[in-house]
Amino acid sequence: MDKTNRQFLLAKRPVGAPNRETFEFAEKPLGELGPNQILVKNEYLSLDPAMRGWMNDAKSYIPPVGIGEVMRALGVGKVIASQHPGFAEGDYVNGALGVQDYFLGEPKGFYKVDPNQAPLPRYLSALGMTGMTAYFGLLSVGEPKAGETVVISGAAGAVGSVAGQIAKIKGCRVVGIAGGADKCRFLTEELGFDAAIDYKSEDVAAGLKRECPKGVDVYFDNVGGDILDAVLTRIAVGARIVICGAISQYNNKEAVKGPANYLSLLVNRARMQGMVVMDYVSRYPEAMKDMAGWMQSGELKSKEDIVEGLETFPETLMKLFTGGNFGKLVLKVS
Repeated sequence: MDKTNRQFLLAKRPVGAPNRETFEFAEKPLGELGPNQILVKNEYLSLDPAMRGWMNDAKSYIPPVGIGEVMRALGVGKVIASQHPGFAEGDYVNGALGVQDYFLGEPKGFYKVDPNQAPLPRYLSALGMTGMTAYFGLLSVGEPKAGETVVISGAAGAVGSVAGQIAKIKGCRVVGIAGGADKCRFLTEELGFDAAIDYKSEDVAAGLKRECPKGVDVYFDNVGGDILDAVLTRIAVGARIVICGAISQYNNKEAVKGPANYLSLLVNRARMQGMVVMDYVSRYPEAMKDMAGWMQSGELKSKEDIVEGLETFPETLMKLFTGGNFGKLVLKVS
């Protein structure tokens, strides 16, 4: 195989926000296919806030990316050669493909997807890890009941937008917190949220008081920081807080800012629980079935923000931390 593979390798561990210098751009010849390996032409890569954590040399739910290794990324692509009994040439797969043109290796944790059932980027958003995170985070950890008030931060983002729609499907009142009038309009007019709070133009605590007069029963947190603190002052008795992420804190040079108002959990007999989607792998099929059904019936919409060009990777990744993406951020490799 005389193909050249463009790759972004992790050059150094970033302090604060990553930038182009964090990565090394390399062009390497593709090796030969070994036993049980597959060669995938990568078509779309998922850009996720979790990637920032994977760059840190710290104990986490998954080992960090090593210096000099291809930057980890989930993606979908087409198998163009296979020595693996489970995958054939022409199959489309979802897996940890890495930020590169081609994946060559053993397909650990890979599974097949059908481009005829949904466009490929959707397998990285509502029908992928993002959708699974929203589904299990909300339903298994948040346990919303019909009539309850559910608040979502980062509500116009990939996970938040799906979690909010599932809460609506389950009969809840749903309030989204997002940045900017366009995103807030999208939540209420396109996705059917009951209300939206624009953290860029209004005081979040005042917005919560207005939109959640009976308090917050379930809070699905994607941002942490000040917004988590504001919601903690408004929780109802028996509230459940789902800690899915804390994007406001990921590029901190100082220590992460913890919740100042956590005693509200005591007063309201509430709980705050973290969730990592990989814990639910065995249950993905049931979630996929539900999600696909809701998409077919029009109850669930998925918005992807697709940026073209592997070479744009460092700058495109940074959109996640500035709120520059609108929907699930996907990199089209071609």
